[in-house]
Amino acid sequence: MNVPNHIAIVGAGVIGVTSALAVQQAFPAAEVTIFSEIFSPYTTGDGSAGLWSPFVLENTDPTKILRWSTLTHRWMENFWKKGLAADIGLCLLPLYRVTHKPEGYPLPDWASAAYGAYELSDDELESFNRRHKSKYGGAIHFVTYTCESTKLLPWLMEKFKQSNGKIVERKIQSLENLYHEGYDVIINCTGMGSRDLLKDESLVPVRGQVTRVKGPWLFEVMLEEDGDGNYVIPNVDSAILGGTRQKGDFDISVREDDLSGIREGCERLYPSINKCQELTHWVGLRPVRKEVRLEKETVSYSDSKNLTIIHNYGHGGSGVTLCWGCAMDVVQILQQYCEIKNLSKK
Repeated sequence: MNVPNHIAIVGAGVIGVTSALAVQQAFPAAEVTIFSEIFSPYTTGDGSAGLWSPFVLENTDPTKILRWSTLTHRWMENFWKKGLAADIGLCLLPLYRVTHKPEGYPLPDWASAAYGAYELSDDELESFNRRHKSKYGGAIHFVTYTCESTKLLPWLMEKFKQSNGKIVERKIQSLENLYHEGYDVIINCTGMGSRDLLKDESLVPVRGQVTRVKGPWLFEVMLEEDGDGNYVIPNVDSAILGGTRQKGDFDISVREDDLSGIREGCERLYPSINKCQELTHWVGLRPVRKEVRLEKETVSYSDSKNLTIIHNYGHGGSGVTLCWGCAMDVVQILQQYCEIKNLSKK
């Protein structure tokens, strides 16, 4: 197979690094380089809880969500079975996703990838509401993973470098620049950066503000689906309290009114949170569009040569949930590209 010699990955968040590692594993003879202005611990994903559970994906095809999330779930499970949980910040926890809507919470398609997913019965919901002094109209329950990007990303990056991967700290102003530097294929994983890089105005931020706390007694994930929705997501040594879903809001400063809303809402879910020590506050912009963009684009320049770009961005609040599944699709697209090039040369 005719394999590209030089492949550039633009973006060093969880989508970019997993794409780079997957491509490197599939094409060991290729030189793979990650370009980014920002690396861990300063990426958008570093502030998140790294929860496996599809979130803020707009109109993305449910069959794609199922495939990508299933492959990522198996990837995490493999790390768990290999005893690497401590190395990559991996936890296995019970989870409840709840809604106040009277029609309840039907089990989504992607839940088939989770451990023991089911919709709470009327009796279970009544008991749950008594326990939480709430009036939820429906809930689903399953066991899931959290994987902290602050631990996962450095671990993956080290694996990438050990296999001769290259890293360049640089802001890419135009993908054409990389074409002129001799890269055969460019994989765009710039998240919200694609709004400026590609002038993709369909990509909008959904602002998320969270508080990280010390609460070693918290061992259960809880997410409210309505409105901004409060949530509590434990990690290895701390827990994330959230949150906000403010669409079209570019403000990355910490807001006092959101801080109080998060704290009060999460204490309503678990009163013992009032005893938690606050560690940090953080704001990130989830890259949201009508659907995840994962596709090949061919761009022609003035010298009549074509540049192949594979776009992999717009994962909303599901970067960790979808990362490895999307990386596998990137590899598949690249393999198909190589096969077409081989046929054209015969």
